[in-house]
Amino acid sequence: MTDTKEPSGAEKLFGDFAPALVGFTDDVLFGQVWERPELTPKERSLVTVASLITSGSTEQLAHHLGRAKDNGASEQELIEVITHLAFYAGWPKAMSAMAVAKDLFRAS
Repeated sequence: MTDTKEPSGAEKLFGDFAPALVGFTDDVLFGQVWERPELTPKERSLVTVASLITSGSTEQLAHHLGRAKDNGASEQELIEVITHLAFYAGWPKAMSAMAVAKDLFRAS
């Protein structure tokens, strides 16, 4: 029997280059951590988006904004998270995050 499962994003990016990182990403982070029942998927998404914004990790933000929407967060809630964090994480990080959100939300 052949495996017809679609490769994960991590596997597409790094499967032949860093298979251990792919395994940890798919099996531990998205397999075990994201599936823990103590937080809802929406709550986990909001925490993740906030963390990415505060660290300035905008290269990962588009994926997680989309995932947050899939997990029940509205565009308005996500815009509000970014606006709120401008005062805690800094204006430049919030402006960069808002640019990512605008590109993503206006494209969909």
